[in-house]
Amino acid sequence: MSHTLYQANAQRVQRCELAVPGSNPDMFEKALKSGVDYIFLDLEDAVAPDDKLQARKNVIQAINDLDWEGHGITLSVRINGLDTQYMVRDVVDLVEQAGSKIKTLLVPKVGVYGDVYMVEAMLNQLEMQQGLKNRIGIEALIETALGMANVEDIAKQGAIGGRLEALHFGVADYAASNRARTVNIGGLNPDYPGDQWHFAISRMTVACRAYGLRPIDGPFGDIKDPEGYKAGARRAAALGCEGKWAIHPSQIALANEVFTPPPAEVEKAKRILEALKEAAAQGKGAAALDGRLIDAASERMANNIVRMAEAIAAKTR
Repeated sequence: MSHTLYQANAQRVQRCELAVPGSNPDMFEKALKSGVDYIFLDLEDAVAPDDKLQARKNVIQAINDLDWEGHGITLSVRINGLDTQYMVRDVVDLVEQAGSKIKTLLVPKVGVYGDVYMVEAMLNQLEMQQGLKNRIGIEALIETALGMANVEDIAKQGAIGGRLEALHFGVADYAASNRARTVNIGGLNPDYPGDQWHFAISRMTVACRAYGLRPIDGPFGDIKDPEGYKAGARRAAALGCEGKWAIHPSQIALANEVFTPPPAEVEKAKRILEALKEAAAQGKGAAALDGRLIDAASERMANNIVRMAEAIAAKTR
């Protein structure tokens, strides 16, 4: 291994992240009881311009009035973009009025690391001003051509800054930014031979894994196509993503199914670790299990599975 290693800034179970519009308070209670790992209350794309100010008030009230943590939910807020007049007051009002209960802020349409740095600087000052004991993390949406062109620098500088925890692939705006032809948010174009999002998700995931961040896949727009959702989630999981958005509660169980290691896979991982432990005791660096060679790389992959299963089990308990 290289002597240059970036440890994870924060470990969280994030198999599924439910998007909840801040302009629709009736959905807050339902989201609270959904059993999802992660929720972001949305102030950005899901809220019409005329509703932005009221949505911010709704979100702040919901953060303070509802017991999100008691329901096992990690709570995030997607703020408005840095190119809008809403973003500054989003950050200021959220931290001043509900900062102790917010785990992360999700920053949309990040194009360069400077976008993340601006939010970092605001959080530094506001947390000192409020005397907060918790440290609010940052998650960044990679959903433009500029963001993808700079994704490695965003991940690296964000990891050094210490607040950036995760990158999300925002497929809809990414498609628009690239003028890509698509028939459904997160769906596949039948004219493309394979998965047209493969390169983007893989590039983002590699940047995340290099610098200790969590890679999260974004939305799938057709809520009446559960198989299409699961197929997209499986492809993202195969590339290394830890979870996927849900834009409807019906998608939560689908994501959890895909991103929870099945018992047979966990059991095999444990057997790999035990077999390599026995081999090491005999002075061997490799072993055979079920007729296949296993070695140090097998051990690292097995450890990933076991640790994820343990984290999910601890959360669900």
